[in-house]
Order: sequence, then structure tokens, then C-alpha cells
Amino acid sequence: MNRLAVVTALVLGLAHASDLGAQQGPPGCKTPMHRQFDFWVGSWVVTDSAGTRTLGTNEITLETAGCVVHERWTSAGPNGSTGQSLNVYDLATRQWAQDWVGSGGDVLHLRGGLKGTAMVLTGEGMTPSGAKQLNRVTWTPMPDGRVRQYWETSDDGGTTWAKSFDGWYRKAP
Repeated sequence: MNRLAVVTALVLGLAHASDLGAQQGPPGCKTPMHRQFDFWVGSWVVTDSAGTRTLGTNEITLETAGCVVHERWTSAGPNGSTGQSLNVYDLATRQWAQDWVGSGGDVLHLRGGLKGTAMVLTGEGMTPSGAKQLNRVTWTPMPDGRVRQYWETSDDGGTTWAKSFDGWYRKAP
């Protein structure tokens, strides 16, 4: 009888512990580092710096228990290009990582982190001709709630940089 009581107590104890785990839910990504890119989350209309020409729309969502910042881009250009990126804070490297895939088959892997209030990610890619090219993308939250995304490329290993994209995000109506 003592063995039965011990086994019953163990089974009930394990069942209760598993109920507690289910009530708490998944751990998620709740550290301050995981929240550094939250300023980009939202539905956006992206324009040029003057705000006179729409460049596209971008939907940025938090997913996977807050661990993934998921971007869905749609260009306003005549080709209607699209693309998506997954952005995560990598605990092992203590860096942000972005992996982008565009509808033209382009792929970009960027790494970096917060510099002041701006998120700065860099990575090596390839030009359409197959030459190596550095990419540096900076997202800066503005006091009025907009976000500026400034993308630069370098063909000389980072000695000089050229503007590739300058988009100003404002919340979609």
C-alpha cells in the first residue's frame, strides 16, 4: 500500500507540474535586447525623404512568442517586387540577424545591433554581376514616430559607401 501511495503522489505531482507549465506558456523573448527592434513593428507607408513619392508598403509583425520581427515588403514600383525578412536577436552571438529574400531571388544576410537609438546591420552580398558587395542598413526611429531606413553599399570593402535606398516609414492609416 505504501508503494501505491508513493506512485500516486508522484503521478499527481507530475501532472500538477505540467499544468503549471501549460499555464505559464512559452518563455518567449522578453529581454531588453529582444525588444530593441520593436520600434519598427507596425503597418507602414514608405516614402522618399520629401514624403512626396510612395516607394512601397511594409508590414512588420512580432511573431514566435516575440522572438521574430517579420517584415513583408511590397514595392510601389512598376515591377511590384516583394520581399520578406526575418529578424532575430541571437543570444549566442549577442547580435541581431536579418535574413532577407526578395521576389527577384535576391538573398541578403545582415548582422549587427543597436548604435545609439539606431539599428545598424551589415553584411556581404553579391551584385547581379557576381562581385562582392558590402551592405549597411540603418533604421533610425524619429521623434515624430516615423522610422528612417537608410541602405548603403560599398564595392571597395567599406572604404566608400553609396546610397542604395532612403525610405521614410510613416504609420499606415
